Amino acid sequence: MIDVRELGISGMQASEWLRAERHVDIGGSDTCRISASITHADDDETEKTLLDALRALTQGAESIERRPPVHLPEPSALELEQAMLPREAFFAEVDHVPADRAAGRIAAEMISPYPPGVPVIAPGEVITDEVLDYLRSGVDHGVLIPDAADPSVRTLRVVARH
Repeated sequence: MIDVRELGISGMQASEWLRAERHVDIGGSDTCRISASITHADDDETEKTLLDALRALTQGAESIERRPPVHLPEPSALELEQAMLPREAFFAEVDHVPADRAAGRIAAEMISPYPPGVPVIAPGEVITDEVLDYLRSGVDHGVLIPDAADPSVRTLRVVARH
């Protein structure tokens, strides 16, 4: 794993640049890092290609458009309180509320930013401001939210209050 934040870009941007400018595909990327693998199928020439591409990336990073940063919360902030069973929350009566009014509400949907594609909010969990800030800053940065009812995360699907 190579952390590219010091270059002022995301791993996703680094991966896109390497593919477009140097014809090098990186195995994985996220908001902070890229991951390149060298295997038994590589040789001195392919290793040199990778190293040359990474050097070019560090030199060319200033030309890459800057995107707003993703506000990564502390890992403990991603451990949300489970207020309902996931199945009960998912099939409950729901409201679609603006994101700025979703904190403290019980999620009725799964929300998994990609990359990395790991759920941040599961049905039945209590939504927090920190997680909302992470998701909204991720969308502004270019992270995809493929499983949310509103992929822009301007609204969230929450359990209705009675």
